[in-house]
Amino acid sequence: MYKIMLALHIVFAIFAIGPLVHAATTAGRGVRTGNADGVASSIRALRYYSIASVGVVIFGFGLMSADAPWGGKTGEFGQTYIWLSLILWVAAVGVVHALLIPALTNVADKIKAQDSVVTLTVRVASIGGVVGLIFVAIVFLMVYKPGT
Repeated sequence: MYKIMLALHIVFAIFAIGPLVHAATTAGRGVRTGNADGVASSIRALRYYSIASVGVVIFGFGLMSADAPWGGKTGEFGQTYIWLSLILWVAAVGVVHALLIPALTNVADKIKAQDSVVTLTVRVASIGGVVGLIFVAIVFLMVYKPGT
């Protein structure tokens, strides 16, 4: 069971979190070019992949409850790297839904109305960068497991 949970955790991390970070960090391209369809595509990708990223958390908890091949459990929620990673994931998904998607929706509306979106370019790019940095911190925590 351990190997199945580990494989599913990693697969969801690659195929859900990877595209989520990509959509977040490259959303500014549609803003810079004034491409309403590109911005709408980024919004859809952010919504879908943020929901799919729940799979990483589910299989991570499954991984913690599975017996490790070396005996015992692979981790416990009380370990700093696990609960801190969960808090960071909630923060990243929260930033996507509370800040990035509304900003992109505003941009799409302004582009359709042929208004200027120059002032929103930096905001979208910086929010996307923050999301990317949060997920880098999560990867660091998962790999180095500080406190263990």
